[in-house]
Amino acid sequence: MAVTGTGHPASPVSADEARPGTRHEPGAGAGTPADRASPLPGDVPGDVPGGVAGDGRPVMVVLRGLGLGDLLTAVPALRALRRAFPAHRITLAAPAPLAGLLPLIGACDDLLDVTGPGPVPFHRPDLAVNLHGSGPQSTVALLATRPRRLISHAHPGLPLLPGPTWPARSHERVRWCDLLTWHGIPADPTDLALRPPTTAGHAPGGSAPAERPAPSGPAPSDPARSGPGPVIVHPGAAHPARRWPPDRFAAVAAALHHAGHDVLVTGTAAERGLARRVAAAAGLPEEAVTAGRTDVTGLAALVASARLVVCGDTGVAHLAGAFGTPSVVLFGPTPPALWGPPEGPHAVLWHGDPGHPPGDPHAGRPDPALLTIGVEEVLDAATDLLEVTVR
Repeated sequence: MAVTGTGHPASPVSADEARPGTRHEPGAGAGTPADRASPLPGDVPGDVPGGVAGDGRPVMVVLRGLGLGDLLTAVPALRALRRAFPAHRITLAAPAPLAGLLPLIGACDDLLDVTGPGPVPFHRPDLAVNLHGSGPQSTVALLATRPRRLISHAHPGLPLLPGPTWPARSHERVRWCDLLTWHGIPADPTDLALRPPTTAGHAPGGSAPAERPAPSGPAPSDPARSGPGPVIVHPGAAHPARRWPPDRFAAVAAALHHAGHDVLVTGTAAERGLARRVAAAAGLPEEAVTAGRTDVTGLAALVASARLVVCGDTGVAHLAGAFGTPSVVLFGPTPPALWGPPEGPHAVLWHGDPGHPPGDPHAGRPDPALLTIGVEEVLDAATDLLEVTVR
């Protein structure tokens, strides 16, 4: 069932097990999308055509059953699919609370509520695209829909399916663009800017219709804004491995508040207790806590209007990158080379060893590299951005 309702973004679900492999050369074997998105093994002339929407358009199902940041890193690939298949109805298989982002992305027509690698409740799409993980679970889930064609990475457990080898050490945006490029669909990993939301606050449970297409390039500024925007402090993350200690976030929030900035503490409904503790320790009023009071569209609106965002390696960091909002992003188990922001007014803090494998982003305690980042280092980076950036 397609949905357009919005709410709080669900916690990211682990992608399929990533199998190490060598990076495929972009463009190798490229042809037209129809050439490279080969019919599935066993497809024969005269078989029943792929699924069509009620308006007669062929349907493409794109699986990305993960959280906010995961969806935002797939935006360039989704835009590439829209350009390559303008006549298709594109259904995004992702958690329902993310539906409010569809008008801001501008590449998908509707959302099918799917969390994790499947199952995907759809029958006979014309084209299925795996932007979820390395397989096999997500690929098998899409095969179960009986698509006429499938775009995915290769997997040793599915030897008849064409595709590039899974690139274990690729930036997440680049990974999915390279997949499409291998299948003959040009994709630009820098095409990630979102339209700013039209309103500044959406209560949980609000809704917004899907819309397409979205323009490439920087997101335009909101003409309704006046004066400096707030400074957002976002202490939460889906897993403890990526959560900087609350007392350190509180020290940063207090210093920025005492410097005269309007500080807001954001988060999901589940993070409201954490946000309130941070705000109280920082001496902020209760109204400074927006956690649990906005849906994903309202959170996006806050980030789009903000003067600065201070957060860990989480979905809000990707919102800041998509809106060009200056940000200080604290990395721990995962290096910024794999999940970092695009070029722009962003300060990336990371003390990991690039010569060692990444830590476990799903661990139950803060990563040691994250804990080496100090309050003064964060404040110095924030002050530098506030002094040189006007929003």
